[in-house]
Amino acid sequence: MAMRFLSLTLPTPAANLALDEALLLRAEAGEAGEVLRCWEQPSLAVVLGAGCRLADDVDEAACWIDGVPILRRSSGGGTVLLGAGCLLYTLVLDGERAPELAGIRSSYAYILAKVAAALPEVNGVEPAGVSDLAAAGRKFSGNAQQRKRRFLLHHGTLLYAFDLSRVGRYLRPPARQPEYRVGRDHAAFLRNLETPADEIERRLRAAWGAETVESEWPVERVRQLVAEKYATEEWLRRR
Repeated sequence: MAMRFLSLTLPTPAANLALDEALLLRAEAGEAGEVLRCWEQPSLAVVLGAGCRLADDVDEAACWIDGVPILRRSSGGGTVLLGAGCLLYTLVLDGERAPELAGIRSSYAYILAKVAAALPEVNGVEPAGVSDLAAAGRKFSGNAQQRKRRFLLHHGTLLYAFDLSRVGRYLRPPARQPEYRVGRDHAAFLRNLETPADEIERRLRAAWGAETVESEWPVERVRQLVAEKYATEEWLRRR
């Protein structure tokens, strides 16, 4: 079954996070196959990885003052600030697609190599650390995964016109940093691509062969996940 493409941003950050997990659950249940989704959170939102510690990663007071919501996603990885100028891509991949998808490090290498190859105009673009993409030593993409028995969910950010000065207001420097960061603060470590979002999206679709446009999405499962998980304090403050 060919990979389908879904370009859809839902009205709330919680619903957008729930949709990604719902797409994974639908595939794992045998109700659908692989999908590439692109979306963009229009206003600022902080999103923790499933295992991140809220107090360690986020200046909660600054978020409260500025009205920036804080959420937690289902995949691993670090805490990120989303907003306009940050394109999000989601891949639901069948583990039988390639042997590299069986391992975490090998799957990152496989996926990020394809994404990097889709951005040839960026000088020096390369995978960095375990799950980043960087150009000239500065990160423009962070990635994370959630795995089921057969399918995996791969989340990625692609900065292209993001206000990098905002990151340091809401996110603390991470305790664990990749070697190539060499202690730089957020603003000095991050960079934007020079490619507009629609062109990045077109290149991602071509790289993954996502030709069929998907119009249906698991509405009821998203509502359930929002109500029972993503909109709850229990899920947010689990760590």
